[in-house]
Amino acid sequence: MRRAVIIQNGAKGGPRRVGDWLRAAGVATDVVTAYDGSPVPPLHGYDAVVVLGGGFMCDNDVRAPWLPATRALVREALDGGTPVLGICLGGQLLAHVAGGSVTPDAGAPEHGSVPVTIRPEAADDPLFRDLPPTVPAIEHHKDAIMTLPPGAVWLASTERCPYQAFRIGATAWGVQFHPEVGPDRLLQWDAGELEVAGLDRDSLHRQAVADDAVAGAI
Repeated sequence: MRRAVIIQNGAKGGPRRVGDWLRAAGVATDVVTAYDGSPVPPLHGYDAVVVLGGGFMCDNDVRAPWLPATRALVREALDGGTPVLGICLGGQLLAHVAGGSVTPDAGAPEHGSVPVTIRPEAADDPLFRDLPPTVPAIEHHKDAIMTLPPGAVWLASTERCPYQAFRIGATAWGVQFHPEVGPDRLLQWDAGELEVAGLDRDSLHRQAVADDAVAGAI
């Protein structure tokens, strides 16, 4: 059986839907809770790598001392053509490892369900080619990718954050949004922090529930 290693960077940031999709496709998953000290394993024995989100920069090795090992794992996967999926922090880490740039607190944060525009370059992409021109996706970030790695294919964008999805080579994808979570995850966000940003958590949740019904029909 094929196996995927999933690097979890925070206590609430599990694989959720992505784990379900992988298992449904016949891929066994090993979730490594790196945030609690579980060591990042070597690539040997794995057929895919998934790096999940987290509330810090992809090179903040002081706050997250497992990041050097995670970057090395992604670098080895890229070099060997092993499939990679990076989500939010994971997508930023993939961009960073491959030669792109990521900026902290980029000034255009996104929270809640946001319309994502699928670009023409996605027409022949194995993951994105069957999507409609615009899809709703859950966002929760303030750091952002500012330049894509050399040779990356730009797949999706939003008004505030252009680099929502990209592909490197034939088998590595990074996304800024959160395909793994459903609307229930928004209820775990800090309501006070959202209020400071002028946002209401309950309103964000209601919109996400409505958009999730649309996404489920795609």
